[in-house]
Amino acid sequence: MNYRKKIEKNPVDKLRELKPMHEFFIGIDSDGSAFDTMEIKQKECFCPNLIKYFELQTVSRYTRETWEFVNLYSIHRGYNRFIALVKFFEMLSERKDVIARKQKIPDTSALKEWINKESKLANPVLEEYVNKVNDPVLGLALQWSKKVNSDIAEMVYGMPPFPFVRESLDKIVTKADIIIVSQTPVEALTREWKENNIDKYPRAIAGQEYGTKAEHIKFAAKGKYPDNKILMVGDAPRDLEAARSNGVLFYPVNPGHEIASWERLYRESLEKFFEGSYEGDYEKKLIREFEAYLPAEPPWEQI
Repeated sequence: MNYRKKIEKNPVDKLRELKPMHEFFIGIDSDGSAFDTMEIKQKECFCPNLIKYFELQTVSRYTRETWEFVNLYSIHRGYNRFIALVKFFEMLSERKDVIARKQKIPDTSALKEWINKESKLANPVLEEYVNKVNDPVLGLALQWSKKVNSDIAEMVYGMPPFPFVRESLDKIVTKADIIIVSQTPVEALTREWKENNIDKYPRAIAGQEYGTKAEHIKFAAKGKYPDNKILMVGDAPRDLEAARSNGVLFYPVNPGHEIASWERLYRESLEKFFEGSYEGDYEKKLIREFEAYLPAEPPWEQI
């Protein structure tokens, strides 16, 4: 209980106070990177509740297509859920079939305003804001998000990490400090890593309550290690952006090819990182390959 209270009061203190124990630092995203949990969470928890709370029943097909494109199959993959919600409604409102059905699209301007002024995009922070601002869409977003968390806690269990994650962690921990860098709530992250007995590896588990992924790296690693000895491992453009904004290195877990990505990290890329030959042409080649998997244009606009 005391630990949770500390997190709620000042969640970034734990990151700021981390002192290097090794020469290298590696931040690892969890959902979709270490664990194959993106599909079940987005398709079975996020989207059904989206249809329910925002009354999208008459356009459920297009809701699913749009939500999955934003969160799984595009350059938008890895957005914080509230940013994804805004992007989803923007894209849904432009679809011809949705317009033809005269589906009412909620006004997300208050949600955008909150996103623009706040970096810790999490339920407790939104709840405080909802209590100050009388906006029905903000209230719905909070209800939706809370139910998503509840459904994830009930449904998503028994999910092991991808093959070669454990082997990679065993290798990493001998030379590098590890933290989890994620936009998933800390409670869910802690449960998933503990359930699989791999919570012993990271020195900290940073979720959405700790701010953005870029802030996680900034507070935990920037200035404590040389930039070329800091590596972010992730499956989404947001992970690449977090690395680039801090001037550090990035290793991609390619969507749909996660096992091969972890095997390459384990067998090849970690050695290059530790020996100092990762930066440059090798990293650029991996990033070009990664970006090819995530299109910007949705398939319904290509018809």
